[in-house]
Amino acid sequence: MTPLLPTPLVPVDDLSDALAGPDGRRIVILDVSMGASAADPHIPGALRFDLDGPMSDQSTGLPHTMPAPDVLQESLRGLGISADSHVVVTETDFLFAAARPWWMLRAMGVDAVSILDGGNPAWERAGHPLVTEETSEPAPGDLVVEPRPGLLVDEEHVKRSLAAGETVVDARSRARFAGIEPEPRPGLRAGHMPGAVNLPYTELQREGRLLPVVDLASAVDRTAGRGPIVASCGSGVTACVVALAAVMSGRDDVAVYDGSWSEWGRQGGPAVVTGC
Repeated sequence: MTPLLPTPLVPVDDLSDALAGPDGRRIVILDVSMGASAADPHIPGALRFDLDGPMSDQSTGLPHTMPAPDVLQESLRGLGISADSHVVVTETDFLFAAARPWWMLRAMGVDAVSILDGGNPAWERAGHPLVTEETSEPAPGDLVVEPRPGLLVDEEHVKRSLAAGETVVDARSRARFAGIEPEPRPGLRAGHMPGAVNLPYTELQREGRLLPVVDLASAVDRTAGRGPIVASCGSGVTACVVALAAVMSGRDDVAVYDGSWSEWGRQGGPAVVTGC
């Protein structure tokens, strides 16, 4: 089905107009604000997408890995998502986590998914309300996922990519990449994968908005060249910001390392180097 709204970013005015229009019922707003609860300020009708809970695989020992397709399908249906839905992802701390559900849904064959440009702060600045009343549980949806191989990859894939000379782009801060700053999660080594390059996700945005597409393309090309990209980060969340920037730059040869540094950087894991 043709997406109802622009993708991958949807402006606030477009979302507001669509919600008030005849197809407004098709829009499902997911709030992925990390550390928030359903009672925290949110766009009216928004539902919690909890990456620290059921929207990640709780059996792996890693923070934010992708659930099995059948498990995720049931969770998405529980959010009222159907075949004719258009999903809009938003958050309070834009842009940190909103690209992760966008990438997850794309990996499950869902194209009608957008990120609200500027997130909840942009919605509020435009004069629209945020509410604290919990959204009522929706009627179950009927979405059938169709997984797309290659959008989320594992450690062995990353090893092969590095051996083949492909580019792994690390979205963590420059200090964490260099091993100067310790990892925030206990038990992880400091540094980065041999051969990886660094493009902090924070450098792809300014004042709560992504950079213009021409600047995103310049940053990605300057860092990664023009070949295939595997994006990585601490736990597979902000890597999706790099993936978003690459897709907006016109690339289609982009993957996200699902386990990211939480897997690679564990004690006894693959080789790690420090420095820039």
